Amino acid sequence: MYRNDGFRELDRQESMSRLATAVVGRIVHTREALPAVLPVNFLLEESGAVLLRTSASSELVRAIDGAVVAFEADEVDAAAHSGWSVVVTGPASVVTDPDEHRHLVRIGPRSWVPWPVEVFVRIEPELITGRELVGGRTLYGMDMPPSVSERTSEPSSTKDH
Repeated sequence: MYRNDGFRELDRQESMSRLATAVVGRIVHTREALPAVLPVNFLLEESGAVLLRTSASSELVRAIDGAVVAFEADEVDAAAHSGWSVVVTGPASVVTDPDEHRHLVRIGPRSWVPWPVEVFVRIEPELITGRELVGGRTLYGMDMPPSVSERTSEPSSTKDH
């Protein structure tokens, strides 16, 4: 985490609780030596592992199987200037055990775009970080400065004084 940036750091339990409420997250990986980010639906396992379901022939599977990746999910309320973000970082691997695969077909995340042959990818949580901003107030209790849109929407009589 970035110290002294005004956000409250979430501990592991808080981070996992927030992550469990998210529907969509983003997988961050490397594609042709450049950072790549894809939105995905997921299931959070009790261990804290993130489970994805996708096409066995997808470019994503080839890019992340055996690689260290980051997975991020968040919730933001722009009007209230509040929200949270959780990042899980660790190795991703395709589930290869046939019994576990059959079990995950029943209980695992559902693909939004089903494929004839699907695989499950598990991200093991080696590092879990989370942060929160509540109601536009910093960790130090100070109000956040007004946004550009708030400054430009003031009546002209208050802008000049």
